[in-house]
Amino acid sequence: MTGPPENLWTAAVRRDPEHAAGYVARWKRLAAAGQDLHGEARLIDAMAGRGARILDAGCGTGRVGGHLARAGHHVVGVDLDPHLIEVARAEQPDARWEVGNLAALDLRDGGGAPMLFDLEVCAGNVLTFLAGTERRPALAALAAHLAPAGRLVVGFGLDRGYALEDFTADAAAAGLALAQRFSTWDLRPAADDFLVGVLEHR
Repeated sequence: MTGPPENLWTAAVRRDPEHAAGYVARWKRLAAAGQDLHGEARLIDAMAGRGARILDAGCGTGRVGGHLARAGHHVVGVDLDPHLIEVARAEQPDARWEVGNLAALDLRDGGGAPMLFDLEVCAGNVLTFLAGTERRPALAALAAHLAPAGRLVVGFGLDRGYALEDFTADAAAAGLALAQRFSTWDLRPAADDFLVGVLEHR
């Protein structure tokens, strides 16, 4: 089993209870400075049919999912941190936001049936924050919530402790295959420093 012994976000919040608030403030500064914060969302929107069901896995404050909801998609976002979800609910009211660990993901619709998504996006290095023991359960849970023809799009730095071969092995164990690989969210060719991967059911 590869990966850190503890979820890195949980560890950071334990060390600094203001960690989540600092994260929120950082993104506000970037937005105020005019930085482009929607590259991931533009790619997902381009991949989606109108009114698609989209899961924002590790959604943070809803930066990606909120943009997609405003574009007319049916978005559910999940994040481990209650403060980030509180901000998402206040600032991005067009989507559904839930507190939860991706390793125990179990989303249900109003009738109690498991929710299935046409697209799932996991941006912002979220997968590298997972503890080693959370990685395969999280990918299995994402696979379970993926519609039969659905696609999961992930993005993370390959220098952040989750090697490509380990990730693809974990994905295969969850029944997912890496169908396409790029190095940026605007689809530059694959490189060794960053992965934008499109996964499908095997």
